[in-house]
Amino acid sequence: MELAAGGFSEEQFWEACAELQQPALAGADWQLLVETSGISIYRLLDKKTGLYEYKVFGVLEDCSPTLLADIYMDSDYRKQWDQYVKELYEQECNGETVVYWEVKYPFPMSNRDYVYLRQRRDLDMEGRKIHVVLARSTSMPQLGERSGVIRVKQYKQSLAIESDGKKGSKVFMYYFDNPGGQIPSWLINWAAKNQSRTKQEAQNQRDLIKFSANPNILQ
Repeated sequence: MELAAGGFSEEQFWEACAELQQPALAGADWQLLVETSGISIYRLLDKKTGLYEYKVFGVLEDCSPTLLADIYMDSDYRKQWDQYVKELYEQECNGETVVYWEVKYPFPMSNRDYVYLRQRRDLDMEGRKIHVVLARSTSMPQLGERSGVIRVKQYKQSLAIESDGKKGSKVFMYYFDNPGGQIPSWLINWAAKNQSRTKQEAQNQRDLIKFSANPNILQ
């Protein structure tokens, strides 16, 4: 499998594109969690961890694909709207751009932090422009673990966006992370489900972006 820049393979980018066109839900026990306002959220139990993987499919009206992808990649802007960000920045490590992200957790739990690779590519699929973002956890000696903060070592995400043919965006997102520590898996899954239920009342793109960024945020 040939790796593209950033440690991701060409195949991984095209797999995200393919799932945007045709959801891959067969052959596994994906459960429909939420379906509202043109958005469907599915989950699949990861038996090794007791946690869930998530897939999101749908259309965001009145938000162009380029704008949505730009917002998603804009770390500085995210710090303005995401109240759970303690620290977020990019750093060059060994010739690669790495993201460091510390997430606030409610007392008495410790904050979590992530060190991950992220890459965006704008692909052409039979004349259609598709924005794809891939991310996965990594380890860099320059960004070692911090005292009092629990490092999330299992994190992966993919996002694919294209025009819905009107003014909006057709979206696919896959997400999984294991926040570690002593939080029971049932509590993490309950929090994720509770957060996703709020999408039944949410009508704007920012709420979906928050969920896609981290559905395991505890409220």
